[in-house]
Amino acid sequence: MSQLISARLPDATAERIRQHARRKQRTVNEMLSVAVEEWLRQNEFAHVEFRDTPEGRIAYMKGSRLSVAWVVKIVRGLDGDVERAVTYFGGHRQRDWIQAALHYHEAFPDEIDAQITDIEASSYETLKRRLPQLERLEVRTAALEVPEAAGPTLGPAADIEA
Repeated sequence: MSQLISARLPDATAERIRQHARRKQRTVNEMLSVAVEEWLRQNEFAHVEFRDTPEGRIAYMKGSRLSVAWVVKIVRGLDGDVERAVTYFGGHRQRDWIQAALHYHEAFPDEIDAQITDIEASSYETLKRRLPQLERLEVRTAALEVPEAAGPTLGPAADIEA
């Protein structure tokens, strides 16, 4: 069910909305509905913003390149432990930032779960279609052999071959 709500807009604003709708190949009604819904969600959920992607408009975490779905996926991989997630992000993300992604997921589970399913279904082959500059790198690790006279070793060294 939907409701008709009318609003008066300045002529210049109305024309900008029409132009934007034409560029996106949508109706003015669709554009305004999406814009209002996203505006409400951004105001209701701290640290969440919407961005255009090849998959459409996606909820992202402000100040990062991570979508809400990726943050939720990471936390799930850490058995739902938010404190471990804070550590995972190296202290660059606070607990409230991570919790914001989880709260958004609680409110819109179908949206985020579908995105996680898409992430998990991605492969090198599907990614290179979207990212033509993508190259596969193989990383091989080997133990670093240092003569005793050189001092203690710092751990394994990595040989990277492109």
